[in-house]
Amino acid sequence: PWRQVAEGIDFDRHYGRAVVMFGVPYQYTLSRILRARLEYLRETFQIKEADYLAFDAVRQAAQCVGRVIRSKADYGMMIFADKRYQRHDKRDKLPQWITRHLKEAHMNLSTDMMVHVAREFLRTMAQPYDRGAVGKSLLSEAALAALDAAGGLEGASAAGA
Repeated sequence: PWRQVAEGIDFDRHYGRAVVMFGVPYQYTLSRILRARLEYLRETFQIKEADYLAFDAVRQAAQCVGRVIRSKADYGMMIFADKRYQRHDKRDKLPQWITRHLKEAHMNLSTDMMVHVAREFLRTMAQPYDRGAVGKSLLSEAALAALDAAGGLEGASAAGA
């Protein structure tokens, strides 16, 4: 099961730069414990069964893919390889620290395009950096303005390609 990999294994530093989430991890709905919980939520808080199950599945998916980021200085790719994550009922339940990095241009990509995006991301992020310089800008204000006008890193790399 997916939980065996999602929980308990720590891929430190360069050993874990990407997590691919296949499917949506819904709970086993015939469990008596889950049935009792769903009944309690429905009667007490008027929470629909489908809403709770979708929220819980997306929460567990976010926890799983979030294992790729272990510190503020870390980086990694979270790949949701299931079309259901494109739907707003799933995407809106993802935590903000994930959704603010989701781009429409990176959804529903072909395998070739995903490999290209991944290669560019990892090439950019894998550059060595001075830990003492973290938080300091290496670009001038003019260079930042030009980069912002080009649409950020993606726009600048697309313009150069």
